[in-house]
Amino acid sequence: MKIAFCYPGQGVQHVGMAEGFVKSDEHYADMISEATKASGVDMNKLLYEPNEDINITEYTQPALVTACCIITDALLLAGIKPDVTAGLSLGEYCSLYVAGALSFEDAVRLTRIRGKLMSSEVPAGEGSMAAVIGLDAETIEGITSKIDGVWPANFNCPGQIVITGKKEAVQAAMPKCEEAGAKKVVELNVSGPFHSPLLKGAGEKLAKELENTELSDLKIPYIANVNGSLVNDKSQIKGLLEAQVSSPVRWEQTLYELEKMGVDTIIEVGPGKTIAGFVRKTVPSINVIGVSTPEDIDKVLEKLG
Repeated sequence: MKIAFCYPGQGVQHVGMAEGFVKSDEHYADMISEATKASGVDMNKLLYEPNEDINITEYTQPALVTACCIITDALLLAGIKPDVTAGLSLGEYCSLYVAGALSFEDAVRLTRIRGKLMSSEVPAGEGSMAAVIGLDAETIEGITSKIDGVWPANFNCPGQIVITGKKEAVQAAMPKCEEAGAKKVVELNVSGPFHSPLLKGAGEKLAKELENTELSDLKIPYIANVNGSLVNDKSQIKGLLEAQVSSPVRWEQTLYELEKMGVDTIIEVGPGKTIAGFVRKTVPSINVIGVSTPEDIDKVLEKLG
């Protein structure tokens, strides 16, 4: 059996993430304290008390990474280890944690900074994103190439691509996609034009933070968002993370790469079923098991025998 740990991106977060682990073991409660110190955010309050901040990018990012890393530790302590890992956008930082390249504290610290930079690079209301269902990549790239200020952002799975850019450019592209035969085009409720060239400056500022971050050698390979290719060498990581802020996420290609490697089981680490949905539409032969609670780990152990 070949196992991949895969991590979701923004959008799946909710109050109460990983709470069962935190309540059951002091190790995970200590991780909450470490995350608070690393991010400068009261992570206990953010994760476990009713609030709206959890849906604000600069808080969402470290909160989701904290929860996913806690669940990762629980999987590892249960003896469930991946052969390879990948994460969708923000999830790439969790991948680097389980791969051994990035410490927990640095993953939380960097994603708080990343969230702030991504939110502040383009003034609120000037950028947008839209999901396009039912068109192929070539058609969408043809449409966006003719409209200044809009680009493909996420190649999620066959027939599901997200576009990004200036609000008026995204809104101009949406009817063009419908005219080209899209089944559905939906403008997303996001705070900025993520994964667009408009955020190149945010990536450059993040690179300065990455310069002062020590990376360790990878214990297992991970697949980078910007090219959907395996990475074994830590010297590539900082450049890939800088580029990732303003480049499209090649998630469909990532899943094909996992299939090519012979992965037969993906463990979706964290809340939601986003990854499972993309896998079903891209590489349906791969089994997906979602893990967000301690009970889920028991189910994984049963399935893995």
